[in-house]
Amino acid sequence: MNGGGPATTDTERATLLLLNAEYLRAVERADRGWFEEHLGEDFLCSLPDGVLLDRPGFLAEVRTPASLTRIEAHEVIVRVLGEVALVHARTTFLRDGRPGRGRYTDVWARRGRWLAVAAHVTRL
Repeated sequence: MNGGGPATTDTERATLLLLNAEYLRAVERADRGWFEEHLGEDFLCSLPDGVLLDRPGFLAEVRTPASLTRIEAHEVIVRVLGEVALVHARTTFLRDGRPGRGRYTDVWARRGRWLAVAAHVTRL
C-alpha cells in the first residue's frame, strides 16, 4: 500500500522499502555501522518501555548478540510527505528464542539522501 499520493514515485517507495528492510536486518545483526550511516544526527527512538533514546543512546543499545531475531515486517505502509516519509509496519520476531509481535513507525527525512530521524516501537 502506498499512502503517499501522486507525488510519491515508484523509485522513492522502492528506496524506502529497501531502507526499511535493511534497518530490520541491522537490528538483527546489531550492525552499528549501518545505523551510524543511516541515522540523522537528531534521531530519537521511543522504546516499548517508554524510554526515549537519542542517537548516541540508540547506538549504545546496538550490541551483539541481538536479542531479536527473525524479524519480519508485515503490512508495510510507506507514506511520502514531501521531504519526510513515514513507514508503518506490523512485526513478528523471536526475542531470546520466544515469539513476539509488535508495530513500529519510522520517520525518514530527505537530507540529500533518506536518513532515519525517528522511530517508535511497540510490542504486543
